[in-house]
Amino acid sequence: MLSASGLSVIEATSFVSPKWVPQMADQVEVMKGIARKPGVSYPVLTPNLKGFQAAVKAGAGEVAIFGAASELFSKKNINCSVEESLQRFDEVVRMAKDAGVPVRGYVSCVLGCPYEGKVAPEKVAHVAKRLYSMGCYEISLGDTTGVGTPGSMSDMLEAVTREVPVNALAVHCHDTYGQALANILVALQMGISVIDSSVAGLGGCPYASGASGNVATEDVVYMLHGLGIQTGVDLSKLMDAGAFICRSLNRKTSSKVAQATCKL
Repeated sequence: MLSASGLSVIEATSFVSPKWVPQMADQVEVMKGIARKPGVSYPVLTPNLKGFQAAVKAGAGEVAIFGAASELFSKKNINCSVEESLQRFDEVVRMAKDAGVPVRGYVSCVLGCPYEGKVAPEKVAHVAKRLYSMGCYEISLGDTTGVGTPGSMSDMLEAVTREVPVNALAVHCHDTYGQALANILVALQMGISVIDSSVAGLGGCPYASGASGNVATEDVVYMLHGLGIQTGVDLSKLMDAGAFICRSLNRKTSSKVAQATCKL
């Protein structure tokens, strides 16, 4: 349903250890079950070499590695320091290059950490630069806990764009404090043109207690269309997908646009 809505990239699953994230135990079945549409990319998350090898075996044509700008979050999320994580990722990127598989990089906790509090923009810039230098074609900057504001987003992007070209950056905003759309607007004004989102605002983070899901795709698309930006996404089909998954999970949508139009 998402493929039919006009989205060009749909992150499919994560090849993390089911021991630590049991919700992802069906990763291979999910990859097998996707009715792939030409022109649509279905990347997957891979934390290490083992995950990368399993992803490629399952048919993944693109992968994403995920680090953090916070030491404590890195240890909680992927069980190693920031520096150790970057060394691991370097191995994954080298193997991906040899296999002709594009790699995207994520930086978590760019605007705040549940364990360390405020995160310095320079720390974010350092990690983003390392990921870009090792060969990630795009770096997604994640406000994992949703604590960021337009002010902190602007400060962080100013630091990162001094180290990484703006056309190689994306933003990933959780909406815990209701700031996601405002933060995305600031990013757009600063030249960012790729936005991560989640249909119906589903998701969260197992290692950031209280964090809500990523900003709802429906709400982002509604705002972009209101700004006169052509997305190629059919909002009605997107909302149908959101309604379907919410019924399947027996939960309410977090999309304000879906709530306003009474799809659920």
